[in-house]
Amino acid sequence: MNGFPMVSSAIGAVALALALVAAPAHAQIKVENPWVRGAVPGQLATGAFLDITSVKDAALVKAESPVAATVEVHAMAMKNNVMTMYEVPKIDLPAGKQVRLAPGGFHIMLMDLKQPVKNGETVPIRLTIEYPDKKRETIDVKAQVRGLGTSQEHQHKH
Repeated sequence: MNGFPMVSSAIGAVALALALVAAPAHAQIKVENPWVRGAVPGQLATGAFLDITSVKDAALVKAESPVAATVEVHAMAMKNNVMTMYEVPKIDLPAGKQVRLAPGGFHIMLMDLKQPVKNGETVPIRLTIEYPDKKRETIDVKAQVRGLGTSQEHQHKH
């Protein structure tokens, strides 16, 4: 054995310590249930949805994805009995409160799609989070494409 187990456990301890040092950056933000609505050929835009929780006050200020030429943070609202959709500069993430980006509310618009997004594919999305001190961090999310007309509440597992 010649002391190799000690070297191995020392390397393991250093790796663990480095992992713990690196972990806190993303421990501030928790993203759950990311999904993108499927798009048919010729469809130029679709929505991305997710649940996001921040440990401390923050805001979602930007989203990016290689599948779309333009990505915007959006809200939906009723105006004169018409559902309207519009870009917002940010979505506030109050400390400890889950914020749901869902159809009919806040969401991420993927516009000028470079190709249709098909059911079962995974779409990479990069979120930019800004804190009150103006520091920013990015979080990479993998969102599963779900067929047209489906949502996380209605997806069936086989």
